[in-house]
Amino acid sequence: MRAKLAALCGFVFVGSGICSAQTGPGPTQAGYSTVYCSGFVTDQKVPDATRLVSGEQSNVKVVFSRGDYVYINRGQEKGVRVGDRYSVVRPESDPLEVNWFKWQAKLLKAMGTNYVDAGQLRVIEVQPKISIAEVTLSCNYMQRGDIVLPFQERPEPVFKEPGPFDHFAPVSGKPVAMVVQARDYTQAAGSGTTVYVNLGTEKGVKVGDYFRVFRYQGTLAETPPQTKDYQDRMYGFGSSPSRYSWNDLPREVLGEGVVLNVSRNASTVLLTFSSSTIYAGDYVELE
Repeated sequence: MRAKLAALCGFVFVGSGICSAQTGPGPTQAGYSTVYCSGFVTDQKVPDATRLVSGEQSNVKVVFSRGDYVYINRGQEKGVRVGDRYSVVRPESDPLEVNWFKWQAKLLKAMGTNYVDAGQLRVIEVQPKISIAEVTLSCNYMQRGDIVLPFQERPEPVFKEPGPFDHFAPVSGKPVAMVVQARDYTQAAGSGTTVYVNLGTEKGVKVGDYFRVFRYQGTLAETPPQTKDYQDRMYGFGSSPSRYSWNDLPREVLGEGVVLNVSRNASTVLLTFSSSTIYAGDYVELE
């Protein structure tokens, strides 16, 4: 049973609390689907003239996925050729619009628009005004109106050498930001999860950089749900002889992650290690 669990945990499964780190030799770099399905946040306009407009069996298909044939609104007249590759993205926002921490909405707005990576296409036939393409990679469902972009290679970051994790690592002195939200608008994350951080190229971040994730105790403004003053006193379970506020105690280092995509004000980060659940509102610093 233990061997089966180790094989299941491997590298990325954490949400249930069963696994929180690698149990043996793992991948040395981010995989293809991890990189190309990670999504991104940008404050720059994404060209949106080319769109997915329909597809085969559109009378019954609401969405399209790998192996389906779809139609894009560009053909011979716009220079499209058989074999051309495209990426499909879609702007999305959290449908609930409920703040998990105090500054979440403000930070998300400053970061820009969140784009979902829906997948990739390869053109198999070109007509004067329309091209037919096969869905070759599905990250998410595709739907009518999705934005179609010329395919661009993304670097696959190399992971640093694994070693003992320092739960009380000293402050790096480099720029600090926050985990603003996780992929698919979730507020909790762990190893193998993609999160979005409000720090980008403007502060020197680049693909392959590592962020350290940390948290302070006893502050209610930005961290996970907690009871006021729990850090030094818990009703019925003792208290310290004097008061200790959040900045009197060591910070808790929770994990780390590698940058997959970066824009001016935001980075997409793959969490490569977590010692406990990481929440939107936790802090990050460049290592």
